[in-house]
Amino acid sequence: MPRPTQPLVYLAGPLFTPGDRWYLERLDALCRDLGYATYLPHRDAGLADRSQGTRFFFLRDLEALQRIHLVVAVLHGTDVDSGTAWEMGYAYAKGIPVLGVVEDTRVPDPDNLLNPMIRHSLTALCRTPEEVAAALKKHAPLV
Repeated sequence: MPRPTQPLVYLAGPLFTPGDRWYLERLDALCRDLGYATYLPHRDAGLADRSQGTRFFFLRDLEALQRIHLVVAVLHGTDVDSGTAWEMGYAYAKGIPVLGVVEDTRVPDPDNLLNPMIRHSLTALCRTPEEVAAALKKHAPLV
């Protein structure tokens, strides 16, 4: 449970392959090393399976989104994951900063190649974990 002065960061991104989850966990470790609390969907709500249905995961993630201070969204790929896009839109509508991170070489110029609705909902666009760390400190300072 985060301390009262510890901002809660929601890590959004595709989580369907081991590589996807590894990258999210790498960002999670970066955030925690800097002193932030995190919500990591596959860790904190689990991975969806057909026996549970999907509403449970939707409600868990939505509850977390209602408590967060900032979103870090992984934007890898030639098109943004639909769940990630929804989480970003929800945060943007609530006035919550959204940091996008693109290290994918298939997106050489994210400023111009990302969908405008995605690009212009970002508070910051980062190309490396170091840029994510700097943007976290700027947009969700630790008290």
